Amino acid sequence: MTEFIRGLILGIVQGITEFLPVSSDGHLELAKYILGDKSMGEDSLFMTIVLHVATTLSIIVVFRKDIKDIFGGLLQFKWNAQTEFSAKVVVSMIPAVFVGLFFEAEIESLFSGRILLVAAMLAVSGLMLLLAHYFARDTDKPISYGNAFIIGIAQALAIAPGLSRSGSTISTSVLFGIDRNVAAKFSFLMVIPLILGKLAKDILDGQYSSQIENGTTLIVGFLAAFFTGLFACRLVLKVVQQSKLVYFAVYCFVVAIVAAAYILSKG
Repeated sequence: MTEFIRGLILGIVQGITEFLPVSSDGHLELAKYILGDKSMGEDSLFMTIVLHVATTLSIIVVFRKDIKDIFGGLLQFKWNAQTEFSAKVVVSMIPAVFVGLFFEAEIESLFSGRILLVAAMLAVSGLMLLLAHYFARDTDKPISYGNAFIIGIAQALAIAPGLSRSGSTISTSVLFGIDRNVAAKFSFLMVIPLILGKLAKDILDGQYSSQIENGTTLIVGFLAAFFTGLFACRLVLKVVQQSKLVYFAVYCFVVAIVAAAYILSKG
């Protein structure tokens, strides 16, 4: 298989699954396994990060008006709604930053074709979506700082491939009684500084200088993830509004069972 086709497939998988509550990391690991990708640890994680940057840029495009308003409020240099929202985003980042700084080696080890782990985490994602569907409180509470921190914990745990980040954060928000539209918006915007910050840190550290050689796969994957991400991001906003997360719970369970059965059947 050519690097072009490989990059295209991985990019499309990332772009579609990043926003749907089905775990893009988990699907990327499954796709890499099916494609015979033998990259392990840091190499595999780098490809995942590049594709995440692409979908992060698609978030910026979709939410460009909201982001413009946030920066406009921050530049007023006073406490306002935009400043408060930004402060809550910062609070939500604390758990993921802590995990990223102190458990980097452990995180890399998760991206080494551990398909049974992916299957288990997909099942957990499905369970969280079921809980959000059946036990959500139909209210429109604002996001508090305490809520933001707990949502951030959900995001940090979703570093594990197979555990959906958007599914975890949106489900947690909905269980708190937060309006679904606000929950989706917060879920997508809170990941932007984390992904871009992670990439910038690693590039400045020179961690990935030896991996840039695989340019075709990275570029094609990046573009495919970006453009499919634009579509998927808008789609999931409609799905969340219509309270159809339960369908994705069923999907997660099915994929988890199929993946686990396949691996166990091989030995």
